[in-house]
Amino acid sequence: MKNQKMYEADDKMIHLISDNYDLLQALGSFGISLGFGDKTVREVCEGQNVDTYTFLAIVNFSINGYKEFDDADRLSISTLVQYLRASHTYYIDFQLPFIRKKLVDSLDEKDNLARLILKLYDEYAHDIRNHMKYEEKMVFPYVDSLLSGQASDTYDIETFSKNHTQTDVKLRELKNIIIKYLPSDTQRNSQLTATLYDIYNCEAWLDQHAKVEEEIFIPVIRHLEMKSKQNDVSVKISSMLSKNTEATETLSEREKDVIVAVVQGMTNKEIANHLCISTNTVITHRRNIARKLQIHSPAGLTIYAIVNNLVDISSVNL
Repeated sequence: MKNQKMYEADDKMIHLISDNYDLLQALGSFGISLGFGDKTVREVCEGQNVDTYTFLAIVNFSINGYKEFDDADRLSISTLVQYLRASHTYYIDFQLPFIRKKLVDSLDEKDNLARLILKLYDEYAHDIRNHMKYEEKMVFPYVDSLLSGQASDTYDIETFSKNHTQTDVKLRELKNIIIKYLPSDTQRNSQLTATLYDIYNCEAWLDQHAKVEEEIFIPVIRHLEMKSKQNDVSVKISSMLSKNTEATETLSEREKDVIVAVVQGMTNKEIANHLCISTNTVITHRRNIARKLQIHSPAGLTIYAIVNNLVDISSVNL
């Protein structure tokens, strides 16, 4: 039964491990080394350059299913990605080969069913490696690009989410075959039972890993994407305003007068009479205005004049 305690930064790290021994592997994925004495979670995390808030968010979720971090912006995405990457390395480089070796040691290679079990395990290992390698190749680099302010037009976390399926079907099938197959030989039976226990733990770990990705990682990256899009819009608006400001500064006072007259609905001849210039000069001013502002319509000039305070909106006939 799960420990229904919400761990906090001032709790001693040793208490977390004593209550939940399966956190030992998680510590390694965060890059936290043992030998921390009686230090608190905060002291251990800060001493080993791990974000405390993110560490506790994953730990409390993994232990009790708590997903009550109050501010997604406080989660360190770099810490989260580091944790997921290290978890992949642990699973691919250690856990999969470890279980296969135990299977080989506990099975009779001359037995056809034993060879089938190994084949089934190798197929499962192949699937899980491909799944994790995809994340290494596509998902994590995409997140890195988001963090550096470079959004992608061809990929998003929703693409990953839709294809984030469990790959443990073969593992469940493997467990069932082993349970039915347990040999009568006492030594092999004991070895295979121990291996089966490891497979159950492996399945539980993989299930928890997938839940962290689905319930924490994917939502947080969605939030980052939304912020990135908002920032992109803000940058574009700022750029437009900057261009408009520069354009306003390059307009002559006479060109501004012409814009105001156009907004007031005057014809070229009326503008010429109003400003005491020739009609040809008005036409020249309007060409220069269009070139500088890249605005060619009276409606566009009206909007420009209002935004840049050349006219008051209350004086414009809309």
